Amino acid sequence: MIKYNLTCICKESFESWFLSSAAFDSLKKTKLIKCIYCGSSSVKKSVMAPNVNAKSNKIFKKSKIERNIKKQLLDVRKFIEKNCKNVGGNFTTEARSIHYDKKSSQGIYGKATPKETSELLEEGIEVVTIPWVDKFEN
Repeated sequence: MIKYNLTCICKESFESWFLSSAAFDSLKKTKLIKCIYCGSSSVKKSVMAPNVNAKSNKIFKKSKIERNIKKQLLDVRKFIEKNCKNVGGNFTTEARSIHYDKKSSQGIYGKATPKETSELLEEGIEVVTIPWVDKFEN
């Protein structure tokens, strides 16, 4: 299918779909294409740009709000990395150890599944999930 902008001798323009360019030519030759305004068969194709869908490689400028949020999240990440201990995948074990053994700790961060986080919260252990923004991401 192809869509054409059509222009009549009455100077009106309208759009119409055709099976192909050859189908348009065949219908025009037999005078089956008529102006929707005046009924004339003196209709011409206008030059038109194809309708191309945008692809994922299109680069969008980030809005000021998005940049501000990312900066704030990066600032939070820097603060946590500077002031807390990274325990990686041992986060749930370390959090329980601090909570139940009443150990004093400078604070920890690491990785936990949503299920593990939920279990810690059910046990009364305070944890917070923070979006971990990549430092090198645009």
